[in-house]
Amino acid sequence: MQLLDGKKVSEEILEEIKLEVDKLKAENKKVPHLAVILVGNDPASETYVGSKVKNCARVGFKSTLIQLPSTIEESALLKKIEELNNDADIDGFIVQSPLPKHISDDKVINAISPAKDVDGFHPENLGRMALSMPAFIPATPFGIITLLDRYNIPTSGKHCVVIGRSHIVGLPISLLMMRNSKRGNCTVTICHSKTVDLKSYTQRADILIVATGQTESVTADMVKDGAVVVDVGISRIPDATKKSGFRLVGDVKFDEVAPKCSYITPVPGGVGLMTIASLLKNTVEGVKRKTK
Repeated sequence: MQLLDGKKVSEEILEEIKLEVDKLKAENKKVPHLAVILVGNDPASETYVGSKVKNCARVGFKSTLIQLPSTIEESALLKKIEELNNDADIDGFIVQSPLPKHISDDKVINAISPAKDVDGFHPENLGRMALSMPAFIPATPFGIITLLDRYNIPTSGKHCVVIGRSHIVGLPISLLMMRNSKRGNCTVTICHSKTVDLKSYTQRADILIVATGQTESVTADMVKDGAVVVDVGISRIPDATKKSGFRLVGDVKFDEVAPKCSYITPVPGGVGLMTIASLLKNTVEGVKRKTK
C-alpha cells in the first residue's frame, strides 16, 4: 500500500505556481488576483477561506476577502457578484459555501461570470468540461485527477466506481474519469444513496472514489484487493486522546481498508489540500486566458 500524499503533491504544485507568478512579476505582467466572498461566520468556512488567503500570499497572488453578514439580502449579494464580474483587476473569485438558507445557491452560481468562475461550478464550465472543451474544472475533481496523474496511476480500461453524485465532486469526477484523455478512459459507475447492494459495485472497482459525506461508511469488505481508493470526505469525531478532543476522518474506514489497497488517500493530508492548490491553478489559468 502506498499513500496518495496530497500534502506532498500540493506543495509541489504551489511551488510551480509561485515560479509562474515570479516570472510574471519579472516580466512586469499582471499578478493573479483571487477574491473570496464569505457570507456569515461559519467556523469551518472561515478556516477554509483563511487557508486560501494564506496560500495566495505564499505563491505571490493578490487576494481580496469580502466578508458579508449572514443577514445580507440575496439581491445585495448578487449585486456584489456583479461588481466582481466587472472588476478587470480580479481574475477569479468564489463564493464560499454553505450559504444562508434564504439565498439560492443556483442563483449565485449562475450569477458568476464563467470567465471568473475558478470554482468551476457554472453550468457553462461544467458543460464545456463534459464536452472536453477548455473550461475551469471544479477544484476537488481537478485535485483528484492531478493526484492520480502525479502518481502515474493507470486509468485507461479500468473500472472506476464513484460514490456520490453532487455537482461539486461526484458528477464532475465521473465525467473526467470517462473522458478520452490521459487520466480518463475508465468505465465509470456512479453509486448514490438510492443504490441497491452498494457493495456489489464497490467490490469490482479498480479505482474507488468516495464522496458521500458519511463518516467511515466504506469498510474493508467493500473494497477489492489492490484497488486505488480516493477518500474525499472529512469529518470530526470525538477522540479523548487528542488535545483538541476530536480527530479528523474520512468517508473510508482507513485503518481496515488501507492494507487492501495499492494506493489510498489519507485524511487529513489527501484530497483537501489538493483542492486549494487546484483553485489557485485555475486562477493562474484565468490570467493566461486573458493575455492570449
